[in-house]
Amino acid sequence: MNQLSEQFNQQNQPSVLAQSSSSREMEEVKGQIFMARQFPRNIYQSEQRILDNCKRPELAQAAVYSYPRGGTKVEGPSIRLAEVLAQNWGNLAFGVKELEQRPGESVAMAYAWDLETNVRQEKVFTVPHTRKAKGSIKKLDDPRDIYELVANNGARRLRACILGIIPGDIVDKAVDECNRTMQGGNKGPIKDRIAQMLQVFKEKYGVTQEQIEERVGYSTSAFTEYDLVEIGKIYTSLKDGMSKVDDWFDKNSKKESTGGLADAFKDEQKSENKKDDESDKPATNEKVSVDEFELSFEESE
Repeated sequence: MNQLSEQFNQQNQPSVLAQSSSSREMEEVKGQIFMARQFPRNIYQSEQRILDNCKRPELAQAAVYSYPRGGTKVEGPSIRLAEVLAQNWGNLAFGVKELEQRPGESVAMAYAWDLETNVRQEKVFTVPHTRKAKGSIKKLDDPRDIYELVANNGARRLRACILGIIPGDIVDKAVDECNRTMQGGNKGPIKDRIAQMLQVFKEKYGVTQEQIEERVGYSTSAFTEYDLVEIGKIYTSLKDGMSKVDDWFDKNSKKESTGGLADAFKDEQKSENKKDDESDKPATNEKVSVDEFELSFEESE
């Protein structure tokens, strides 16, 4: 009876390890709050640090996400930009925690906590251990695949939590600064560079404007610097032989696109050449070369 009583007491009492772990976490949180109150952020310095980071071309290229929806383009700050905002805003705790892993699913939480103002954003979500590929659903049993799946799903919730803490005007300034960074590394109007890109793809690989628009999901008239960089990566992959045209573009798309921007660009160049001939000036060949497009893409990087 004494042994049974002792075993019962041990099962109903919290373990010493759990108590020490809980106490340690509580003391860490208290320490973070104390340091945040002792050294409050300087909003102007934090804003300047964020804008300085947005001047890096590598960050600017990955700062904005976009995807087609209902014939229009949806844009917003990416998780990479959200992480930079949180790191330079200061006194902000953020992350993703896996709370529980059940058979076939995981329960996780994304959070962002302003230690100065005690404003907290958190989102608890469930991630099924499945992945859809080629029209079929595959169950995951590899721990690494499960971890990556939870991390990818948590990144989107983490971005929403961080953007719920950082003031909206700071986020808008950061996005504008990233756009200026990408535009500053390129020469010439974006309309002309889009036309050069379309002409090079058509002449070298037989890819039409309609195929490119189908790949991206919207018209070339809505292209931004980010879209030019993404199409430039495809061009580099094709040029280096790392992929084929069929890997990126649909064969069943129409071969010719009416009212294309590249054709309009050609007509505009022909009219300029004609004016030069009438004014007794030596005619110049204004045809866009592959080298010009490559140089434009290299400068954008």
